[in-house]
Amino acid sequence: MRVTVDLSLCQDHGQCAIAAPAVFTMNDDGKLEFNGNPDDSERDYVEEAADVCPAQAIFIED
Repeated sequence: MRVTVDLSLCQDHGQCAIAAPAVFTMNDDGKLEFNGNPDDSERDYVEEAADVCPAQAIFIED
């Protein structure tokens, strides 16, 4: 699984970090950081993160 985030769309709401904290985190500056190649065991969480993203900026590829 490959995860990408369109940072031009991302508004750093942090909903993804709540849904999938092993993949998405907010740094000390309040900006999103993410693991672009998470373990497949994180798929359900990443899909939830993509669903709850207000900007719909998260994309998942197999």
